[in-house]
Amino acid sequence: MSRPITATINTAALKKNLSIVRNIAPRSHIWAVIKANAYGHGIERVWKSLSNTDGFALLDIHEALLLREQGWQKPILLLEGFFHSDDLNILHQYHLTTIVHSHWQIQALKKAYLPSPLDIYLKINCGMNRLGFQPSEIHKIWHQLKELRSVGKLTLMTHFAEAECTQEVIEYMKKFSQTSKNLNGNISVANSAAILWHPQTHFDWVRPGIILYGASPSKHWKDIEDSGLVPVMTLNSKIIAIQNLVSGSSVGYSHYYRASHMQYIGIVACGYADGYPHHAPTGTPVMVEGIVTQTIGAISMDMIAVDLTRCPQARIGSSVELWGENIKINDVASISGTIGYELMCALSSRVPVKIK
Repeated sequence: MSRPITATINTAALKKNLSIVRNIAPRSHIWAVIKANAYGHGIERVWKSLSNTDGFALLDIHEALLLREQGWQKPILLLEGFFHSDDLNILHQYHLTTIVHSHWQIQALKKAYLPSPLDIYLKINCGMNRLGFQPSEIHKIWHQLKELRSVGKLTLMTHFAEAECTQEVIEYMKKFSQTSKNLNGNISVANSAAILWHPQTHFDWVRPGIILYGASPSKHWKDIEDSGLVPVMTLNSKIIAIQNLVSGSSVGYSHYYRASHMQYIGIVACGYADGYPHHAPTGTPVMVEGIVTQTIGAISMDMIAVDLTRCPQARIGSSVELWGENIKINDVASISGTIGYELMCALSSRVPVKIK
């Protein structure tokens, strides 16, 4: 028998979450963001469940080609653009839309001889200072691109550094509006947080990412608990050993946890090599046989110790939810000093995945 850990992908939840985005932004087209192998869920596993989207947005050109090979014919957006001028022929061949954020990319487009033009997203740096042109350059660049035969439809975009912060959104949108004045093109600025909390940012295309997978774009599940969004990934395992600790005895590496009384504990087949956060402290929530309890001691490569005081009925083989439908990934991430995005993306390839 195989090790009892499993990640379950709920395809009905994916469909529901996409429909919620559609209802929140009914006048906008949707780029479903599936970068980082669909946030750890697996592009091949999830794209058909998201096929009601208007387009997919991702980073890697190989992921884009995979989608085309799988049968996806609608738009695909490359969120970091192209990385080499030779890529432009591939973008044309597979009908890919690309972000342009750097002057060298404009030069590559000038030199390109393509049978038909590419659709372009022109990225404005409104303050995040990762990718994009300064607002003062945009009008000049816009008109440069409009003159190129290799450039087709132009869309303006930017990205919020902290879209859960209303004041920042106001400042970004003021800068964006000033920059894009008199430029006749579509607009895409709303990420997951902006979709949920700032309807004035929806415009022509929205770009949902983490909310498609049923987690909060902030660090807190409570921020979306009334949204109807449903967790897509559930990480389950089982108890593989039981220990009875006497007062003063420890469990795990470095004796990080010592029992202050007689204590019934379980050892779960899951660890940081499976993608569980190594820094999760004692007290991180888990569910055993439907009862919420907590981890104790250090997280090992392959095992986690959990307190069974609240669930004395637990035995070897008892079910454990590490995160998912009941134990929210945001809560595990927050107490571990990280974010839900990282936990999703960190799911190990050694964990078997089941499609529900």
